[in-house]
Amino acid sequence: MTRNKSFLKEIDHSKDDLLELIEQALWFKKLKKERTKHNYLEGLNIALIFEKTSTRTRSAFTVAGQDLGMNVTYLASDDIQLGKKESVIDTAKVLGSMFDGIEYRGFKQESAEFLAAYSGVPVWNGLTDDWHPTQMIADFMTIKELFGRLEGLTLVYLGDGRNNVASSLLVTSAILGINVMIIAPEELQPARSIVRIAKEHQTGGSIYITDDVSAVKNADILYTDVWVSMGEKVDFKDRIDLLLPYQINSNLLAQVTNPNAVVLHCLPAFHDTNTEIGKQIYDQYGYKELEITDEVFQQHSSSIFQEAENRLHSIKAIMYHSLKNL
Repeated sequence: MTRNKSFLKEIDHSKDDLLELIEQALWFKKLKKERTKHNYLEGLNIALIFEKTSTRTRSAFTVAGQDLGMNVTYLASDDIQLGKKESVIDTAKVLGSMFDGIEYRGFKQESAEFLAAYSGVPVWNGLTDDWHPTQMIADFMTIKELFGRLEGLTLVYLGDGRNNVASSLLVTSAILGINVMIIAPEELQPARSIVRIAKEHQTGGSIYITDDVSAVKNADILYTDVWVSMGEKVDFKDRIDLLLPYQINSNLLAQVTNPNAVVLHCLPAFHDTNTEIGKQIYDQYGYKELEITDEVFQQHSSSIFQEAENRLHSIKAIMYHSLKNL
């Protein structure tokens, strides 16, 4: 494993590093299922900084830290002075003197980088506007479980190709040597800089960017995400109209030639009206489903919720690798 103890973005790590984390996550999942105690980091202290709300990331870091024997302190944006009354750098120095590791989920990638540079302890990126690296270990761990391999598979992402999940999927697939395709309207295709980074770190497979939905036929894994990211300021109706042709629905799945293809979603998903936001979207725009239909979501829910659970095991592997030598 690399000497880089933080986990800030995928390109900081090699293919072997990422594969090692996936295998470690699978091992931790086995221990959890067997209820085998694994408090290997007993007595250490970690801080969880959340500028953005979270279900899976917060739960996974909390339970993972506790399972490993650590003391876990949650710090919401209103609890600390990060970037408000106190600079990120000053905050990093303070927290680094008290904690053995720091998780950061927020807006600026720069904040995660500053925390890592000035705290003196490992920092884990729980999500920024640019990258979502902890999600990637869970995603490819899930794919490994479902297919028994990663080699030769084709992952197809549909929707907003510029968001953090799309960027991370593109780059991580390239690092792992997996065929990856981003299907998105031209206005929402990955930035050239992200495509260049992916190609620079590519170890195999292919990279393909298109607006042609029929290209989905080669998919082994179909992946989608919400159409508007947290904090993004856009005309929601315009975004819906632009991305509706890229919805994962039964007609789109019928074009896929692999009968064993799976659908993944990092959640939350707008597949029904059983949420306040879902009801608002329906009342205002008349849509009951957005990036994925409820029919497809329910059909592939076992894989999607397996992916969600794997956030726990993958984050445990990431933290263990960072802290095991303390």
